[in-house]
Amino acid sequence: MALHVMEEANRCLQCKKPRCQEGCPIHTNIPQVIRLLKEGKLNEAGWMLFENNPLTTVCSLVCNHEKQCEGHCVRGIKDVPVHFSVIESYISTTYANQMVKGPAPSNGRKAAVIGAGPAGLTIAIILARYGYKVTIFDSRDKIGGVLRYGIPDFRLPDSVLDDMAYRHLELKGIQFRPNTYIGSAITIDDLFRDGYQSVFVGAGLWRPRKLNIRGESLGHVTYAINYLASPAAFRLGERIMVIGTGNSAMDCARTAIRHGARFVSCVNLTDTLTASQYESSYARLEGVDFIMNKCTVEIREDGVILADSQVGEDGKISPVPGTEKLYPCTGVIIAVSQGAESNLVTTTKGIDTVKSGLLTVDEDGHTSRPGVFAAGDAASGARTVVEAVANSKRVAEAMHEYMQSLPLPVTTDYPDAPVVENIDASVQAEQNV
Repeated sequence: MALHVMEEANRCLQCKKPRCQEGCPIHTNIPQVIRLLKEGKLNEAGWMLFENNPLTTVCSLVCNHEKQCEGHCVRGIKDVPVHFSVIESYISTTYANQMVKGPAPSNGRKAAVIGAGPAGLTIAIILARYGYKVTIFDSRDKIGGVLRYGIPDFRLPDSVLDDMAYRHLELKGIQFRPNTYIGSAITIDDLFRDGYQSVFVGAGLWRPRKLNIRGESLGHVTYAINYLASPAAFRLGERIMVIGTGNSAMDCARTAIRHGARFVSCVNLTDTLTASQYESSYARLEGVDFIMNKCTVEIREDGVILADSQVGEDGKISPVPGTEKLYPCTGVIIAVSQGAESNLVTTTKGIDTVKSGLLTVDEDGHTSRPGVFAAGDAASGARTVVEAVANSKRVAEAMHEYMQSLPLPVTTDYPDAPVVENIDASVQAEQNV
């Protein structure tokens, strides 16, 4: 592995104007990282990666490199680009094992983070570096959000996220409150009442987008976000039809194969796949079939009715009448994106949303309510992991600036309440009364 990494590093031309860095949404200083590695300064290279991108171990595995850093590499014009993803993965995972530094000195302030996905984790880590006492609230039992419950383990192993929970959260003093849905028993108003000076909303997109066709509620049908969260819970048979051809659809198709499906097909409205070439090529290699230029008309117990698609004068795609055919299958996975949940917003006063349910924010993540910030999918819709990290870095700085403008919180409730030092003795005394 190390030899292969060094071979890739030696292929770097150290361009004076690094196009790879320009192509990276978070502007990782790729030439400098490679230069440090070649000089034997792996720890310095690792420190640089994590300071710039707290989720560097994740991004090295799931980024769309072919359209970002590697897609902009000068070598890729006439040759094979330098595979920085391989270099980044090696450096970040090796250096991560040495990250044992404890929490920063406390600055006396608290911040709440709603959602333990890419945006929420980035915010929490950066604020913890400034000395804030951070608590992350998530409706799931483990951190990761879409990283854990929306990306298959063969693409992003849970062990990477588990290590992040230890290195970045536990060691840094960040508290994680699992299985807690903000907007139900606890609201944003409750968070401010309990002393959090700022609240970040990064709840993600967990409401599946429907096709709104007949048969969508049948027992052999599910949505991508539900399927990927727990594929072993579903019994969809050996012939699966996936509606959609994005990266999420590729994940569903490849996951279905790993859970016993023998025949998997993906249906696309047009003749162009929306998934990256990297993901679609792996799907093809594993036997996934693609049905192009088809509209999904109806889902039946024994299969899916598809029709040829046509583009109207208004640019909308519709089925061609008379071309309907039944494509037999035993299970259907609908993978046509997700939308925002609404409970959190409806239980909080003063937070504006757009028609789609996404939060209204400015360029620094301020919502319409003072002290409440947002970024990631909750504010901008579905984006890549590295884009969520890049936006969240900017929002974290805005939250820091906002909280520093506030007076330090002072606890005034029950200041003279006595402290029971021996709780067992106190309980025994009460029982003897």
